Amino acid sequence: MQETIRNIKKVYQYGRAYKKNLIMLVIACISGTIVGVIIPLLTARQIVYFTSNMWIQLLSMSLIIFLAEAYKSFAAYFFTRKNNQHFTRNTMKNLQVALGDEILKISQKELDTNSSGMFIQRITNDTLKMTAFFWDSLNCLMRIFTNIGALFATFIINKPVFLYYLFVTIVLTYLHLVKTKKFGNKDIEFRNKTEKVSSLTGELVRGVRDIKMLNAKNNFMSILEDNIDTQNQKRIEMSEINGKYTFGIEFLRAVFEFGLVVLLIFLIQNQGLQMALAIALFNYKSGIMNVIMEKFSAFMQLIKDFNISCNRVFSILDNTTFEKETFGNKNLETLKGNLEFKNVNFEYIKDNPVLKDLSFKIQAGEMIGFVGKSGAGKTTIFNLICKMYNIKSGKILIENIDINELDEPSIRKNITIISQNPYIFNLSIRDNLKLVKDDLTDEQMHEACRIACLEDFINTLPNKYDTILGEGGVILSGGQKQRLAIARAFVQKTKIILFDESTSNLDNETQSEIQKAINNLKEKSTILIIAHRLSTIINCDKILLLENGKIVDQGTHEELLNRNISYQTLYKTEILE
Repeated sequence: MQETIRNIKKVYQYGRAYKKNLIMLVIACISGTIVGVIIPLLTARQIVYFTSNMWIQLLSMSLIIFLAEAYKSFAAYFFTRKNNQHFTRNTMKNLQVALGDEILKISQKELDTNSSGMFIQRITNDTLKMTAFFWDSLNCLMRIFTNIGALFATFIINKPVFLYYLFVTIVLTYLHLVKTKKFGNKDIEFRNKTEKVSSLTGELVRGVRDIKMLNAKNNFMSILEDNIDTQNQKRIEMSEINGKYTFGIEFLRAVFEFGLVVLLIFLIQNQGLQMALAIALFNYKSGIMNVIMEKFSAFMQLIKDFNISCNRVFSILDNTTFEKETFGNKNLETLKGNLEFKNVNFEYIKDNPVLKDLSFKIQAGEMIGFVGKSGAGKTTIFNLICKMYNIKSGKILIENIDINELDEPSIRKNITIISQNPYIFNLSIRDNLKLVKDDLTDEQMHEACRIACLEDFINTLPNKYDTILGEGGVILSGGQKQRLAIARAFVQKTKIILFDESTSNLDNETQSEIQKAINNLKEKSTILIIAHRLSTIINCDKILLLENGKIVDQGTHEELLNRNISYQTLYKTEILE
């Protein structure tokens, strides 16, 4: 119970601004419950008046019961529904926004090793369960306490029947508690498998083209089917627990109902219990034996679900499970563009180094090329400059300040990376560009797309800049995606721009135009280029040749071509291609 109270307080923090709605909801529920508790007592008195031919009293009591029932309906419709929706929707929105914000802070290493489906489930399903708990639990408690009123009515009418009902309540409650505990344990396993299936389903949608082109449909579907089978097995195990205990509880309830009949016959024959009161006591069995137990079981399951969801969500919000990105406190509003690596060592996997004692220095406004075979560490250098990962040892300096001392805006607002496979959002072209500059003017947007050689293509689209690009920019070719990413970089106008083989999917004519645009930025920004095509970097101020995480040579294109065999080989290979 302490865990539940603690989680309720934590969730409430995200709905504090809507506490008036919650207070109104609680007041409506409490008043409705009080009326619900009183009604069975009034009904018992109504039966007594009916069997005693007290017609005036019977009509008066019937009118009171009518008014009480009308208030319950009025409170339920006008107060609980409206206030519940307002509190629940806004609290869930605040939780989802906060959760999304924290997921964006999770380190890239953690994101690499966890499925996207896990995070999707927590943002959607778990936040829904957490916020729905307030109304669902209040509703269950209302039904429970309302029918406890029927139990009190039996106490007033007949003590032996009350004791019998109390015994039945204790036995059935215990069985429901055992059922809830075992069901909840299986529910945790089921949710874990659901996350895996959700992740694979996402991969199916996002990677459908590659799955088709790789002729991997059968293998992928086999993996998906195995995971769905496992998920269904967990669902079956939950169903078996539910079925087994439900059968046992229903059987015992039938036995107890038979025992109630025997008890009432005994009381009528031996203690003079009136037939009308016996009928009233018998009619209470549905509320006491059915509703109380069912709602109590549902309430306990709600608590279980609520705590599971809270643990999963707050493990992210409270930084208890996933490692978050760390930044310093120093702020640089603008950069000049000076960079330096000092004896940097880095590894993705322990004892498997990617960069080895790497050192180089770049002056503001320089254009630097990085070349080398796949796996040499080129992209890793760019990831470290953007602080997507933390280095093992050494230092990365920006404006002669250790990158670990800089705050997030100093790095992310001043550095742009254009990757080989940029992610394009399922938004319009305009909104994709406004993501990096919310006050983007049409003039700035058109200029960026002209520089990126994309405007002619955009003008062929029916909705031009307002064209929705689809999941991952599906309507664009690889080259068009890269040009849109380059346009985004031009919109940002950062002092450091990293091109990670970002012209590899462009035809020669477009690459030439893009190269001119890059050259135009040379005096305004520090430009680093990872090149698949050496023709992209022949005009660089300096080219760094990497092998196995080390710089083995550096110089201009002509210098390296004249003296370095590895560089000569790369150049000759490109010419032959």
